[in-house]
Amino acid sequence: MQWLLLSIAIGAEVCGTQALKYSNGFTKPLPIAIVIAGFAVAFVCMAQVVKRMDVGLAYALWAGSGIAIVTIVAWILFGQRPTPLSLLGLAAIIGGAAVICLSGSRPE
Repeated sequence: MQWLLLSIAIGAEVCGTQALKYSNGFTKPLPIAIVIAGFAVAFVCMAQVVKRMDVGLAYALWAGSGIAIVTIVAWILFGQRPTPLSLLGLAAIIGGAAVICLSGSRPE
């Protein structure tokens, strides 16, 4: 169950983050509502996830996955093509999350 909640948290955070771009500096009501709802769902789900999963593992997966997905979605939706250096940074983030996952942190 914690893996499903973690997936929902990641998806909600990605939606909220992308809606920030559409909010035009927090001036458009519908995108603002999506930002608030997205982050609210993400935090509620994460609060449940960390009841049964190491917080370091949960946060590494949440943050690392979120960064990777937001980067891909921003490239597709907004034409924000990542540079080779930013892709290297992204690989380092994903690699770091993988190391944390392999370090022995496990769901309870």
